This record gives sequence, C-alpha cells and structure tokens, in this order.
Amino acid sequence: MFEKPSMEIPDAVRDVAERNVAQTRAAYGQFMEMARKAQEMMTKSQGAMATSAIEVQARAMGFAEQNIEANFKLATELARARDLKDFFDIQTRHAQSQMQAYTHQAQELGRMMTEAAQKAQPKPKV
Repeated sequence: MFEKPSMEIPDAVRDVAERNVAQTRAAYGQFMEMARKAQEMMTKSQGAMATSAIEVQARAMGFAEQNIEANFKLATELARARDLKDFFDIQTRHAQSQMQAYTHQAQELGRMMTEAAQKAQPKPKV
C-alpha cells in the first residue's frame, strides 16, 4: 500500500558534517597545545605546588582529552551515518561507552585525591 519514506541522510550533508568535525578537531588541537604550555609554565613557576596536586591535574587533563577524542569519534561516526537507525545506534553505543569511562575516571580521580589527602596529613611525632 504505502511505501515507507526513506530516512537516509544525503551525502552532501554527511560531507559538510565531516569537514566541520575536522575543522573543530584542528581548533581543539591548537587549544590543547596552548593549555599544555600554560600548565607547564604554571608548574614551573609554582615550585611549592605539591607533587600530588600536579599528578591529579595531569590525570584530569588526560581524562578530558580522552573524553573529547571520544566525542570527536562520535561526531565523525554520526556524520557518516546512512540513516536514522544507524544514527541512533551509534549514539547509544557512545553513551554506554562514555558512562563506563566516566565511572572509571571518577574512581581513579577519587583514589588519587584520597592518596593526596593522606600524603598531606601531618605525620604524628613520636
């Protein structure tokens, strides 16, 4: 009776989306390079900063990079989606994967913060 309407995403739209992802990734790369340089300068200028705080900061920055890279991967995959089912499948897989990553990252940062707090505690004098 009725033909199901096609929900395909046109090639031109996918091409534009992929170019936008590439341009955004390049801008992100420049931003991260500036952030790394600023972090290095701050670390050098604040010699009194606790080693633990520097480690936590570096780990958090690493997690942020991983999450952003995962989002770039998502954007690239979404830009290549052929139809809405594919689009939603990609999005679902990404959400599940990121929830696992966020859980691991929160646990890791919590562990590092606990260790840092323990190191900062004054040692009892005997």
